Amino acid sequence: MRPAIRLAGPADRPAVVALDAACFPKDAWSETSWADEFTRPDRRVLVADEGALAGYAVLLVPPATDDPVDLLRIAVDPAHRRTGIGRQLLTAALAAHPDRTVLLEVAAGNEAAIALYRAFGFEEISRRSNYYAGGEDAVIMRRQEKDHD
Repeated sequence: MRPAIRLAGPADRPAVVALDAACFPKDAWSETSWADEFTRPDRRVLVADEGALAGYAVLLVPPATDDPVDLLRIAVDPAHRRTGIGRQLLTAALAAHPDRTVLLEVAAGNEAAIALYRAFGFEEISRRSNYYAGGEDAVIMRRQEKDHD
């Protein structure tokens, strides 16, 4: 069964916070940060729902349509990895903003995520040294929609 990808609602926040802590133990966002993500008008939180939360994605969507969308966070429950949920979340995130450039940051050592992003047309444009807890670099990637018409 494929999970439903939908916009998150307030009732989803506890499960998203818990999954974030499980997926990013060194870089988990605080309760306050998550409260902000769920209430800001420029944020979109998507969830993969299989009756329980299987994954989520967070987007920063500036109101100016010529500004890029930022994929701030994407995570899949470890028990559901390698099942296509990450691909589904990314597909939904990109489909929601078909005429926008999308930016993201990913840990340099996260080869599976980098491969997924490359498969969707993202290219590395820069790096941030020691960006993540533990000193790992961030790879900054961009997907320009005009290249994917």
